[in-house]
Amino acid sequence: MIYDAAIVGSGPAGLSAATVLKARGKNIIWFGPEEMSSKIEKAEKISNYPGLGIITGHELNEHFRKHIKELDLEITNKFVSKISDFGGHFTLLADNEMYEAKTVLLAAGIAVAKGFDGEKEYLGRGVSYCATCDGMFYKGKTLAVYCGDKSFIPEVSYLANIAEKVYLFSTDGKLKAPENNVELVDGRLAKILGEKRVEIVELSNGDQITVDGVFILRNAIPPEELLPGLELDGPHVAVNRQLHTNIEGCFAAGDNTGRPYQIAKAIGEGNVAAHEILEHLAKNK
Repeated sequence: MIYDAAIVGSGPAGLSAATVLKARGKNIIWFGPEEMSSKIEKAEKISNYPGLGIITGHELNEHFRKHIKELDLEITNKFVSKISDFGGHFTLLADNEMYEAKTVLLAAGIAVAKGFDGEKEYLGRGVSYCATCDGMFYKGKTLAVYCGDKSFIPEVSYLANIAEKVYLFSTDGKLKAPENNVELVDGRLAKILGEKRVEIVELSNGDQITVDGVFILRNAIPPEELLPGLELDGPHVAVNRQLHTNIEGCFAAGDNTGRPYQIAKAIGEGNVAAHEILEHLAKNK
């Protein structure tokens, strides 16, 4: 099945776009966590969202969830790790499954995770964010894997079944080794080092481990790595006033397009992007 649109991100921008596209009868797939925006959920007080007065983030997300249920919308609770542009349609890799769509809306917010020293420098030279995409390059080799969330444990197992040895790093050290050749590292990953390619990972205490590659599995992927060829404006996705990116058929809305990082702005951009998607689909029947 080829969807009319794939929405990546279940925050306010994604919700706004989904409501418009649903109302216009489009066949969409909407990716993101079912709990929606964690940033909103944790907000103690929101006082600048018109019409709702002073409200907690949890209460606002409850309003959003009620709206989703009323419209019979569905969030696909999968993490999109790779998007490929095939000039007229896109493929999206989400939790090791492939999906196709005529258009894509990037609405997953701005990545707040601080990268490791050497992460950007060795991207494509031993550093990868996608186990399914790049795992087979490391058959019988030694890997360091940073697992930012327990939901990525199946990816760790996948890599362990390819590699000879996996050194596993986590945020809290509470993960369990999913395979016999996985060793939990008692320490924090600090640096990625090497000459032309990755050769070493260094811990915060200065200890070093020799590896052939590093996989970084976290709930935030730099947009230029998520969709190769995507133009950026600093840390944000570059868009025009109509929220078109430089890639035909790809749009962006919400925090990832730049400041202000406001709910009202995200909802407005999601609405605009959805109408631009409708226009694009009409022109490319």
